[in-house]
Amino acid sequence: MFSSVIAGAVYGIEPYLMRVETDISGGLPSFSMVGFLGREVRESGDRVRAALRNSGFPLPVGRLTVSFTPADIPKRGIVTDLPVAVGILAAMEILDASETEDVLIAGELGLDGEVRPVKGMLPIVRRAAEEGLKTVILPEKNAAEGAVIRGIKVVGVRSLKQCVRYLMAPLRDRDRVIAPAEYDEGAREQDGKLPDFSEVRGQTAAKRALEIAAAGFHNALMIGPPGSGKSMLASRLPGILPPLSKEEQLEVTSIYSIAGKLGESAGLMRRRPFVAPHHSVTAAALTGGGAVPKPGLITLSNRGVLFLDELPEFGRETLDLLRQPMEDHTINVSRVGGSFVYPARCIVLAAMNPCPCGFYPDRNRCRCTDPQVRHYLSRVSGPILDRMDLCVEVPQTRVDELTGGREGESSSRILERVMRARALQESRFAGTGISFNADMSGPDVEKYCLLGAEESGFMEKMYRRMNLSARSYHRMLKVARTIADLEGEEQISCDHLAEAAGYRVADRKFWK
Repeated sequence: MFSSVIAGAVYGIEPYLMRVETDISGGLPSFSMVGFLGREVRESGDRVRAALRNSGFPLPVGRLTVSFTPADIPKRGIVTDLPVAVGILAAMEILDASETEDVLIAGELGLDGEVRPVKGMLPIVRRAAEEGLKTVILPEKNAAEGAVIRGIKVVGVRSLKQCVRYLMAPLRDRDRVIAPAEYDEGAREQDGKLPDFSEVRGQTAAKRALEIAAAGFHNALMIGPPGSGKSMLASRLPGILPPLSKEEQLEVTSIYSIAGKLGESAGLMRRRPFVAPHHSVTAAALTGGGAVPKPGLITLSNRGVLFLDELPEFGRETLDLLRQPMEDHTINVSRVGGSFVYPARCIVLAAMNPCPCGFYPDRNRCRCTDPQVRHYLSRVSGPILDRMDLCVEVPQTRVDELTGGREGESSSRILERVMRARALQESRFAGTGISFNADMSGPDVEKYCLLGAEESGFMEKMYRRMNLSARSYHRMLKVARTIADLEGEEQISCDHLAEAAGYRVADRKFWK
């Protein structure tokens, strides 16, 4: 007796469908599973055996073989209990084989037959819909997550018995047995209010730099003494970022689903992620991978912000892992279990003190020696610094700004300007695959950042005077393009270029 059931899994962050084939033959009683399996999958056999027995379905007497195909993909870190149990019941002819056609089944089983949630259901359901499947049976707690995907029926089950009852019902009556899950558009509206820029007194230059960063998705570095408001400013950046597009929402939500960080509220993530790791973070936690491949913090900040507070306190080798993501917007991770490419399109926002005590170059307060300052700053490598589009100094706030009683400009007002600049970029890059100015390649910069004779002469002068690299030259032009967009100007002027150059002068004040 033979059966075949469709299941799903994730390899790295890529979902795929697989066949769970079950064969029952004569011979001594045994239960074996094959197909490049990890220990987690092999152990599931004991759970399935107990769940079937406690649900009133004893295993048949004979040789039971379960095969997972494709066999060339390692089956590690996945849970396939429910499809294995359904496959066994179909091979025992308790279920008709036709009842599982065009149906993807996923879920973990408790020993009592309870169906428990699993990670990565959103991308798996999305792949099932792309492959033309009609129905997905998954854990009830994953149902709201799976219902995000249109064009496929999502059925949540609480137990193995309920799953069997659903599959045994005639097709026309199944919706009465278990109603298909429906997506709640307001599932994540309770995320709460974001901190507002109006609460930040002073720091006009830093606010302007963050506005440019938000409008063009540029990397930024803030340098200033302790207590000047760098972390406060950073926490307010998400409030002025353009909202995620529908495709970006699916991308970000899928990553969090795979990482098991989506939560029971499910629904699409509408806000751009903001990830702020501690400086003691390991390289593996930052980039991802591991024995069971999973996305790291850089990937979890995809389409959002990766905030690195106290930048020099991070290990230099750890920081240098950001070189490729900041340039190519992807991470290539090679491990014994395989090679994986993770998305990493995020704003890298960093904050740091200018010296160990934090008050350099104010020699009235700074007590650090010149070698101490140089050693501290040298923890941030030149290649990382060169990839920062904006570098802004955040000085100590004046007392009259703190006590004046006048609120700063609100995040909503800043967001209005950002959205106008965003609309110009959407129109400019329509059909090119480019989302923001910072995404432009070298040829794109030449095409979309055209300069007049006066502006070209200005840039030549800046290139020689500031000793720019080719990378920093192009990044300066991208920033100038964003500044022009914020002002609604089609042509980049010398004023735009001068402001962009000012954000590269700040780093040379300290790394001279």
